[in-house]
Amino acid sequence: MSGTGRVALLLYGRRYCHLCEEMEAAVAPVAAEFGLCVRYIDIDTDPVLEERYSARIPVLALGDAEIAQFRANPDAVREVLAQIR
Repeated sequence: MSGTGRVALLLYGRRYCHLCEEMEAAVAPVAAEFGLCVRYIDIDTDPVLEERYSARIPVLALGDAEIAQFRANPDAVREVLAQIR
């Protein structure tokens, strides 16, 4: 799910989470348009992340900036990415 050497959108979620899978599918084409990859981070592998994101997954971020949570509108993600380009 992640390319190496490219800037990544961070998708915080859990395995077997249908909303996480839906968000990943929605943002992957947008990320590719901007030369980014989507890096999936399973919050259950890190107690700090589990505490931070447990009730809010999925969360899409670029660096420390959260772009979306629960559902991602591809056009809204595209707008955010265009502003920081």
